[in-house]
Amino acid sequence: MTRAVDVVVIGAGAAGLSAALGLAATRQVLVLSAGDGSTPWAQGGVSVAFGDDDPLDHAHDTNVAGAGFCDPRNVRALVEEGPQRVAELIAHGALFDRREDGSLSRTLEGGHSHPRIVHAGGDATGAEVDRALRAAVAAAGVETMSGRTIGLTKSASGRVCGVLVETGGETVRIDARAVVLATGGIGNAYLASTNPSAVRGDGIALALLAGASLVDMEFVQFHPTALFTGETRGQLPLVTEAVRGEGAVLRDVRGRLIMAGRHPRADLAPRDIVAREIEAAMRRDGSDHVWLDARSIEPEVLRRRFPTVLASCASIGVDLLSEQIPVAPAEHFLCGGVQVDRDGATAVPGLYAVGEVAATGVHGANRLASNSLLEGLVFGRRVATALTLDLPAASSTASYDVVLTEDREPERIRAILTKYAGIRRDGAGLNAAADELSALGNGPLATVARSVIVAATARQESRGCHWRSDHPHTDDRWDEHVAIRLDDDGLPTVRDSARSGARVGPG
Repeated sequence: MTRAVDVVVIGAGAAGLSAALGLAATRQVLVLSAGDGSTPWAQGGVSVAFGDDDPLDHAHDTNVAGAGFCDPRNVRALVEEGPQRVAELIAHGALFDRREDGSLSRTLEGGHSHPRIVHAGGDATGAEVDRALRAAVAAAGVETMSGRTIGLTKSASGRVCGVLVETGGETVRIDARAVVLATGGIGNAYLASTNPSAVRGDGIALALLAGASLVDMEFVQFHPTALFTGETRGQLPLVTEAVRGEGAVLRDVRGRLIMAGRHPRADLAPRDIVAREIEAAMRRDGSDHVWLDARSIEPEVLRRRFPTVLASCASIGVDLLSEQIPVAPAEHFLCGGVQVDRDGATAVPGLYAVGEVAATGVHGANRLASNSLLEGLVFGRRVATALTLDLPAASSTASYDVVLTEDREPERIRAILTKYAGIRRDGAGLNAAADELSALGNGPLATVARSVIVAATARQESRGCHWRSDHPHTDDRWDEHVAIRLDDDGLPTVRDSARSGARVGPG
């Protein structure tokens, strides 16, 4: 079966739906969804500079959290265009929480200097953003299809001109003038993650196969406070950072404050710092979790602001109102991804990327809390604007396909990545990971795992959420981005140049 549209968007999260919505008035768009993405699970909110908050302060906080690796132009676009995108979302019916005077309720999260996190349903912001966007996309007449994208089609000139989708027991070929990857991050490439199982890095692998480059793959963010349920694999419930924004503190298993004296903002330090301190406390005490103590927060505030966390805790027999919460870090967010320009275009004609799959540079070496939904809204619209203004003519008939293969031993791949490329890394472990992965084929999970390992091996310093115990300090000589491409054997390798077209290490 074959059909044709103007634009295929692969992924139905905030970024993909924002792109589709921006294109709906002028282009025939098809949105492909392989299952639940990360957007509905986002708890904290959307960081946006409204009212007395200055976008330049938001930019400053973003750059500080990103450890000097953010793209300043794209950060400026994020914070300056963000308020308009959120206002449009509200116009589409998104119901954010409000104060008694009708103004938007805003809270504080780690790394922020101002309470700029708008939220919905207390701690169910992602679900409300998802609902509003899906309703708006449906009202605009955008078609959606369920199925897993297994390949891209290319013309003889090398232009991406469509996709191959497994749906309803058959493979469907869809021709398109442009393809937008909005497939999310790499959560399911690790044993335990805050992401659903559908988020596994397929878009990363597809982009590499098509000839695109990756950048900043070593910067994998671990959320400090996933709910410790006793499980060591699969999707773990998130305990939003906003709980600490309301006054909760982290304690080790002996009751000692973990963040006291470790950072000026203590429990509201950037995520990479908090996750490392928790990991160190667990290693020191031989424990598998620490405690999040929210008992100083008024019970009514906890009930109103955190119904999702309340329910998650209750599911494992913990009363959030009177007991401490067992938490531990878990893989959460990919700060790098497919290398793109300001409008989401990759180096492969006809192929675009947006959202967590894309390396826009707004997160640098560590994402600032609640900037992810904002990134999807802002850069989804930027991709849509670019394709509205300049959508190439339909390409000639597809000449060949690039198709994902099946992974060998996917659980073993996840275990290798978890063991050697978690919060703490070192050269010996990364080399061991490369050796163990060498016999596991070139499937999407293996390709993602190798990309992270190759990039983490190349960056011989610690920066943001990439921490090497054998190179524990930030080295300003490592001021370039590690770029990855496929070599002639189909294996990820470090490219000679990165975003700035220069070296990737000390010269």
